[in-house]
Amino acid sequence: MAITRAHFSGSTGGRPIPVAATGTPGTTIHVAVGGNVSMDVIFMFASNVTAVAATLTVEFGGASDPGDHLVKNYSIPANSGPIPIALGQGMNAGLSVKAFSGTGSAINISGWVSQIR
Repeated sequence: MAITRAHFSGSTGGRPIPVAATGTPGTTIHVAVGGNVSMDVIFMFASNVTAVAATLTVEFGGASDPGDHLVKNYSIPANSGPIPIALGQGMNAGLSVKAFSGTGSAINISGWVSQIR
């Protein structure tokens, strides 16, 4: 097996992903590798780029509430730096990580995927 580091599939060249969605289904952050042998290990951070606190919900593999929520209505402080949200959660089977906020485009998602192949 080899481990490589990659950008989220929803990112362009590693740039932060603005969470535009204000409800489910959220903005796509990453689509995991297919199958059940390889794995994507998610390292995700959220920052609020506005002057007002905003809530964040991360859908991890589906949209069922609460079963598929990694965080739900988590308050991200105004003008915050990157706050850890996912620090090594694994995913495969082509499932998606999506996010939405109570305030569209207030929160940016950054991070990477460690791909185990």
